[in-house]
Amino acid sequence: MSSETLSHSAYRRLREDILEGRIAPNTILTERELAERLGISRTPLRSALSVLEREQVIERMVNGTLLVRLVSVEQLLDIIQLRLILERAAARRAAGFGLTPELEAAREAQLRYLGAGAMDFERFWQDDGIFHRAVALAAGLTLLPGLLAEQRAIVRRSTIIRTHTNFADQAREHIAVIDAIAGRDAEAAAAAMALHFDRMRARTLGWLNKD
Repeated sequence: MSSETLSHSAYRRLREDILEGRIAPNTILTERELAERLGISRTPLRSALSVLEREQVIERMVNGTLLVRLVSVEQLLDIIQLRLILERAAARRAAGFGLTPELEAAREAQLRYLGAGAMDFERFWQDDGIFHRAVALAAGLTLLPGLLAEQRAIVRRSTIIRTHTNFADQAREHIAVIDAIAGRDAEAAAAAMALHFDRMRARTLGWLNKD
């Protein structure tokens, strides 16, 4: 296996471990331990760490220590505001084209969360991503899914969102967006998406206040 392939494999494994919470925020990383854990030399490891550092998943302290970055409340709220602007516009634009098979499938998936009580976070996280991607694609905005994936990757590192297990409210908000798009009501679709992010912000602050 080439050094480049080893580096990419190390990057992918470390990134997944951080996103999944197996490596917690504020964890100090050492090259020796990581190299032993991954079974690679330090050269490809350093390349992988450089990519993670550029992505701001980890940061190098003044003394050279590598630390898994904690996602701040301010960062979460900034992402919510950014996505509100982008996805409100996407929902409005999607309404001009109408319902797509992807949105229909997303709606069916969201119906499972209504009145279901506690459910698995990982399952909802996947369905949530499918919904937001479907809206972006329905709007014909092919670059938007990639931008959303980057922002969601940051949010996923936060431990706050993992404490939630009831997703009925989010599902109803998603369905409202889809129904407005299906009805080709651009203003209603934009308003439903804006309400979704307003409530997302309120839920995030509510989860913080419980800690």
